[in-house]
Amino acid sequence: MIETNETIDEFLARRALDVEEHIRKAAAQEIVPRWRRLAEHEVDRKSGPHDLVTDADRDAELYLTEALAALLPGSVVVGEEAVHANPASYEAIRGDAPVWIIDPVDGTRQFVRGESGFCTLVALAQGGVLHASWTYAPVLEQFATAVRGRGAHLDGERLRAGSPEPGRDLRVATSHPDFTTDEQKRGLLGLWTDGVAPRPCGSAGLEYLALARGESDATAFSWEAAWDHAAGLLLVEEAGGAHLTRAGVPFDIRGGNTLPFTAARDEATARRVADLLAAGA
Repeated sequence: MIETNETIDEFLARRALDVEEHIRKAAAQEIVPRWRRLAEHEVDRKSGPHDLVTDADRDAELYLTEALAALLPGSVVVGEEAVHANPASYEAIRGDAPVWIIDPVDGTRQFVRGESGFCTLVALAQGGVLHASWTYAPVLEQFATAVRGRGAHLDGERLRAGSPEPGRDLRVATSHPDFTTDEQKRGLLGLWTDGVAPRPCGSAGLEYLALARGESDATAFSWEAAWDHAAGLLLVEEAGGAHLTRAGVPFDIRGGNTLPFTAARDEATARRVADLLAAGA
């Protein structure tokens, strides 16, 4: 638990801008200087050809782990690279303490290729409830934030996802086939139908931002790693959107979800996509 009598809401009211400052600093110090300047020895593969990690990922996560844990005494950190090194550390997300969920470079493939479509994702949760999130795309110069009950914002402007235009095919970003089981592939095939236009996803964080901005209609993802989804799910919720698993219930960042799952601009679209995923499987 938090080591003071301060609630998470009180902490956010007082220190949310400090979180943003640390995220910007991590990007400025550890990520952007390496963009389009990565040496071969600074890039490694983890579990497959599409699962990359760089020194920028590692060093940015180390900086954020130290800075954010110090900012909120009693909190813990679940970071992508730390969990890769010690899978048992993921269990902290299911505990009672406030937990920072960090993806230092979401879209590492794009980052390695020198493309601009990557971002840093941070979320603050407790007991499976998302309280705040930060999505920073430094090259695109976009910073999105969300606080539960207080809305979602992009560079200070309120985000409202809205609803898809009637009669137009739904624009749905889907998981890369390499990260899906046979059952999940069958679920995703349910999207290949009239009225839906599926496409491969890019950075998960930027796909969620596109939903919150009303530039895309839905996602269909087949993996649970909280660092990819936590920040974006709250951003979409606070912009008026919704998320559902193939079983028709909201996605739980602590795991145990029936996959694939969807996030969408509005409840009706989420329900439609979830039904298609269930029918396909």
